[in-house]
Amino acid sequence: MENIRITNDVKYIGVNDHDIDLFEGQYMVEDGMAYNSYIILDEKIAVMDSVESRFGDEWISNIRSVIGDRKPDYLVISHMEPDHSSNIERFAKEFPEASIVGNAKTFAFMDQFYSIDSDINRVVVKDKETLSLGKHELTFIFAPMVHWPEVMVSYDSADKVLFSADAFGKFGALDVDQPWDCEARRYYIGIVGKYGMQVQKLLKAAAELDIQAICPLHGPVLTENLEHYVGQYNTWSSYQPENRGVLVAYNSVYGHTKEAAELLAAKLEEKGCEKVAIADLARDDMAECVEDAFRYDRLVLASTTYNGDIFPYMNTFIENLLERNYQNRKIGFVENGTWAPAAKRIMQAKFEKSKNITFFENSVTLKSALNDESKAAIEAMAEEIVNA
Repeated sequence: MENIRITNDVKYIGVNDHDIDLFEGQYMVEDGMAYNSYIILDEKIAVMDSVESRFGDEWISNIRSVIGDRKPDYLVISHMEPDHSSNIERFAKEFPEASIVGNAKTFAFMDQFYSIDSDINRVVVKDKETLSLGKHELTFIFAPMVHWPEVMVSYDSADKVLFSADAFGKFGALDVDQPWDCEARRYYIGIVGKYGMQVQKLLKAAAELDIQAICPLHGPVLTENLEHYVGQYNTWSSYQPENRGVLVAYNSVYGHTKEAAELLAAKLEEKGCEKVAIADLARDDMAECVEDAFRYDRLVLASTTYNGDIFPYMNTFIENLLERNYQNRKIGFVENGTWAPAAKRIMQAKFEKSKNITFFENSVTLKSALNDESKAAIEAMAEEIVNA
């Protein structure tokens, strides 16, 4: 905690979690998670969000180590997910004189999750309303569906700090050194990716502010090269490809579809494709597969025909893409079927309502295993993909 410096008046009081294996019960986090909380020291003291329930003692200790004999005046709640809100009751018991600050939806959710003493003062704020701490003034900017309906961010005009809730967050504890982009991309696409339009609205509001630091609820405090982080968020939330490249995502029962997918990937590399990623949907981390599909501008789906449908992992993968508004990409298909190949037709139909999705003219059909005809089809498909 002592190693994280924001400003003279804004301090970090969050915690690292290395016991967690799955974030939100589904995302693998081998490097743990950070639950960030901050404190603003002024004539009045504001604590910005709480932390996950298991870290209440550490969080309260962090608060006391910063404020000494003083007492906080406010606890500002920007987001009610339990990893940020589950110590509100603990805070209220430790500091009963303090007020809890949120919007109307914040308190509606709070009463669903917790039994907060009715004597605790609640300060209900509206969009663009301000709260003065003395030198520091917080402006609350509502950001509904980034990624819950009650979310709001707070801007400190004195130190030019944006407390961004879950926006600009990433997987990983803060005591692990890792690049921001990869785990921030996986976090964004997995958790926030459905709500690109709402993120775009928040980015437009943030563009009107002089921001020198971004303090998210997960991941590092961002103080340098902010244009990069904002640019990445603009790319992701507008559903534009981040890089030119191809993801070949496959499932295979007896190895023949895998062989075709690997041959296609090899042909793409031979022909000079900028980047080729390949994913075994049954074995690779699904969140990383989805991340790569959004990262690159082209996608190839290779599936067996299974019970007259497509293989379950492929179905799950496509549903993950559609749920997150997959668009602005070009897709190709490899299908396999011993007696009635149908995977291409089924996969393509799933994208009927997607925006700006086009399909490669060339496709590949295997009837059980590769042969000269299907190898020639892979050659033609690779040529078209590289020249796209």
